[in-house]
Amino acid sequence: MANPKSKKIIKRGLPFGPRNYIFLGIGLVIILLGYLALMQGPVNSFWSLTLAPILLVLGYCVIIPIGILLKSKPPGTT
Repeated sequence: MANPKSKKIIKRGLPFGPRNYIFLGIGLVIILLGYLALMQGPVNSFWSLTLAPILLVLGYCVIIPIGILLKSKPPGTT
């Protein structure tokens, strides 16, 4: 039988830190701007053919994954 005093206590906090939420918020704003750009002007305009896809891909494929995968720093490290 294992000694109960030798067990390590693992503290578990929230899975995301403040930096994660900042990146997720920035990603959501960029995605919203992409959809707003998609609604602007005629179908073959710069807004809907160029800017909107760039913003949507940036939001969905870059910023949101960074917000999810970024590990928060343990307390006490700089």
